Order: sequence, then structure tokens, then C-alpha cells
Amino acid sequence: MSTAGAAETDTEAAATANTSGITAQSLTATLREKLEASHVDINDISGGCGQAFEAMIVSPLFAKKNTLARHRLVNSALRTEIAAIHAWTPRCMTPEEWEAKQGL
Repeated sequence: MSTAGAAETDTEAAATANTSGITAQSLTATLREKLEASHVDINDISGGCGQAFEAMIVSPLFAKKNTLARHRLVNSALRTEIAAIHAWTPRCMTPEEWEAKQGL
């Protein structure tokens, strides 16, 4: 019994890979533009289908915002993109937090 929309073979999965049109590069460009991000590192954790991403985003716009407010800011900037993918996991830091984490 197959699930509607699910690929039954590796060949089918490859043929439908990245059907969202969303890429790590497109997400990076949008975040740099809309959030003035100084560092963006996005990983496709979907196995290549382009449906799940995790991200490290460094932006001065996160200053004086708690985690929830930072995530809301990111989600607002990526509203269209997030609607087209299955999973999105952002980690958000200010430039100062990022430097401290890097030991700079």
C-alpha cells in the first residue's frame, strides 16, 4: 500500500527531488538581504530532496530579542520559502554571541 505523494522507489525519489525549488543558496541570499545577516550556514538535512533545512543565522537584528522573537523574525522573512518545505530549524545569534562562540 503506497502513501499518496510518496516515492516508491529510489528512482522516483530522485525524479521528484527538490521539487520545492528551495535551495540552501536561495535561503542564504534571502536571509542576507532581509535580515542583514553577516553569517548564514544552511544545511539540507532532507537527504537531497530539498524539503528540510537547518540553519545558523547571525544578524544584528536579533539584538535584545529572545529566541521566540528571533525565530518569528526569521520565519517572517522566509514566509514563502517555509510554506514550500517540510522542516525548518533555525539557530539565531547576534554577531557578539557568534564571536563569543567562535572564541574570537
